[in-house]
Amino acid sequence: MANTWWEIQVLGDPALEDVIFWRLEKFGCRGTSSEVKGHSSLVCAYLSPLDANLLDLAALSLWLRQDALMVGLAMPMTHWHLIDEEDWSSSWKQYWQPQEVGDRLLVYPAWLPPPEQSERHTLRLDPGAAFGTGTHQTTQLCLESLEMRLGGEQEGVTVADIGCGSGILSIASVLLGAEKVYSIDIDPMAVRATRSNRELNKISPQRLIVEQGSIDRLIKMSDEPVDGILCNILAEVIIDLIPQMTAIAKPSSWGIISGVLLEQAKPIADTLEQHDWIVATLWRRQEWCCFNIRRS
Repeated sequence: MANTWWEIQVLGDPALEDVIFWRLEKFGCRGTSSEVKGHSSLVCAYLSPLDANLLDLAALSLWLRQDALMVGLAMPMTHWHLIDEEDWSSSWKQYWQPQEVGDRLLVYPAWLPPPEQSERHTLRLDPGAAFGTGTHQTTQLCLESLEMRLGGEQEGVTVADIGCGSGILSIASVLLGAEKVYSIDIDPMAVRATRSNRELNKISPQRLIVEQGSIDRLIKMSDEPVDGILCNILAEVIIDLIPQMTAIAKPSSWGIISGVLLEQAKPIADTLEQHDWIVATLWRRQEWCCFNIRRS
């Protein structure tokens, strides 16, 4: 019998889409997508039945309604049903199209024929079950910030990607000029996705090193502290990681941190300052923000 997945569909106000994505990610969903349905936005997400039962899904529906009430928008409608794994792995792909990000990157679905010619760096991607397609505001903010940090006259730049997901930020770092990238994630599916996308973009395993684990594993992977740190995950996790980031940072290191809602920005900023990081800029896109930081 084929493996099955919950397909969760949330129909709501387009202005609520970012909050819905955040809530679904926090719930543990994978492979999220969205499309326009009339004057509404339909967000689809996928979750293993091992990770949620009917009571959990009912609670998710309640949280989504509460989220809408908090921001003064109409409550969304949430439905769910089981689908076969084969359907899950391909159903969301029809909605994802090539996307230009920043001035130099083109994020390109792996199942489409590669572009014949482009002045941008083409980043081919098949995220599978891992987070990171380049469509979410937090990923776009990180990619745009990377463009500001890489591609100049710097040589030998090393980068650490904490919580690499699909590997999109790690691969972008290499395409933009980083000499070596260390990628880690606690999710084995993310590690597999990053390695697969590394091969898809013809990047050497010696240049993009991927392993399962957190910062303690990263310390063992790298010979010396890194020049840049990337971290695009949940705010609660980021706060726990900030004290450990010192162990992999040089006095001149910079960082790009996202996955943070505006209402969560102050505790992140306070924690950074407590551990000798300076917030150089804070970029905002709708309800999300991205910290560009450096050592003090």
